[in-house]
Amino acid sequence: MFDIDQPGAPSFPPPAPLPKKTRSGAWRFFLETFQTILLALVLYFLIDSVIARVRVENVSMKPTLQPGQYVLVNKLAYRLGNIQHGDIIVFHYPPNPSEDYIKRVIGLPGDLVQIHNGKIFVNDQELSEKYAASPPVYDGEWSVPEGSLFVLGDNRNQSSDSHAWGFVPISNVVGRALAVYWPLDEIKVLTQPFTVNAAN
Repeated sequence: MFDIDQPGAPSFPPPAPLPKKTRSGAWRFFLETFQTILLALVLYFLIDSVIARVRVENVSMKPTLQPGQYVLVNKLAYRLGNIQHGDIIVFHYPPNPSEDYIKRVIGLPGDLVQIHNGKIFVNDQELSEKYAASPPVYDGEWSVPEGSLFVLGDNRNQSSDSHAWGFVPISNVVGRALAVYWPLDEIKVLTQPFTVNAAN
């Protein structure tokens, strides 16, 4: 018998190290992919709860909005503030709430809206509407009830709006249009150029 500590004793290879418990490369890839997808979904739903994206489908808001443009809509705008004259809003179309329309707010609850001889009056004050495609060729008078809005398309004579089918319940409003974001060469912020004629 040899004492392994003594010179001349036969040498033995050291024992092989035990394999470390590590995740396989495939498992790591799966886990990282899952985490990335989960984070993307969380961000998507957070953004979607605040911002809507709407495609303009027809000519009713020309020249302000063109068919095919995509618009960002602030869904929290009226939880944090009030609807204003001149706001461009997206709302569920009252006769068919499954459809969404985009129009400009002309009358708020309690307002008297009158359209005569191509001119629009709100509470006896004539509007100066440089954004409108042309003066309206129709006449009418509407008293806006509580909880409702009177809306018109900027393309006055080619728009299905309140002058044709009535008021929009405020509860139908999705949010306020903020900006055109597509196509890239048509990006713009949607302002509120709603003013009373200086002559009145």
